[in-house]
Amino acid sequence: MSIRGIRIRYSAIAMGIIAIILGSYLTFFQTKGFEKTTATIVSIEELPKNFEDEDTSYDVTVEYTVNGQTYREQLNYYSPFFKVGKSIDVRYDPKDPSVVHGGKGFGIYVMVVGIALLAGTILSIIREKQSMQKLREWGTVGKDVTYPAPFLGEERELYFLTDLGTPKYGHRIEDAERHVLIEAKMTKYTLTTPFGFDFIDHVNGKTRAHLVGHEETTEWDTFLLDPHCTFQFDGEDIWKHLKRNGIRVDSSFGGGNGKLVGVNYTIYRDDMELARVESTSRYVHEEDAAVHGKLGNLISSSRFFRIWTREQNLELLFLTLIAFARTEASADNGGNYKTIFNTLKNQVNKRKENGEQ
Repeated sequence: MSIRGIRIRYSAIAMGIIAIILGSYLTFFQTKGFEKTTATIVSIEELPKNFEDEDTSYDVTVEYTVNGQTYREQLNYYSPFFKVGKSIDVRYDPKDPSVVHGGKGFGIYVMVVGIALLAGTILSIIREKQSMQKLREWGTVGKDVTYPAPFLGEERELYFLTDLGTPKYGHRIEDAERHVLIEAKMTKYTLTTPFGFDFIDHVNGKTRAHLVGHEETTEWDTFLLDPHCTFQFDGEDIWKHLKRNGIRVDSSFGGGNGKLVGVNYTIYRDDMELARVESTSRYVHEEDAAVHGKLGNLISSSRFFRIWTREQNLELLFLTLIAFARTEASADNGGNYKTIFNTLKNQVNKRKENGEQ
């Protein structure tokens, strides 16, 4: 099993604790009984990478003298402040002067980094709790949030887009004239706590603040278990939040209007159809897709959709599409196998209707 992105704050806390322990060991235990001396950096050699995206590593060779004998040994760490010819403090084992380590400064540096990481993460958790409390006071958070009852009108074609090219990416639904009907704008970007978002309903003139967590993906290294992709919405699992508000989605793989291989969705609220949706390329408007040609239409994205809906209150439909866009899951349980099974079932039913065996 491999887990990506799950509870990034817990990873930060673990890294901080490990850094403090490692720094303490380097400072107080690893060089216990060692003697201090001054060494000169004689070479810094960049090591070859095994993988293209691997961090660059270096071998640092220092020269120092103990009891009239000169030693040239590799140091056990590298600092970007190192330069050939620079003098640095090192510690050596008096029983075997060829065993050399960096001075206590490196261990102290590691401890400081660990303490800062731990303190910063704890502070961010406190701030998150304060933000959640404010949302509760406003009555817009998690289980307290309510959505208008469905209001059906004439069917219209709408377009869901995701802002790309920035870590503070948001989402919006546009009409055919490219008027933004509803959007989610990120107001706060953070690495260890949920993002701050304003959900702006331009049609009804309403804005609600929400906390949208980092995407979490659990991958199981077996074909039998479905990966699970999710995020926290105001402290609640997004798929549970949607289900609690009556959302059910039937999804299957297929082509939108014979032009695109992607995912088709039928979204229900309390068993009433809210919308039919298909994933598209990033050119969601037909005129844009036509300009970019057939190849642009064949490349589907889980973050762009065409929508056909009679629903006039778009808030809950919008949140449902955000869930698919941010997790890149294809089914309403955060996985993909349900969509695969629906696709196979639809193909079997279609053959039966056509009288095929």
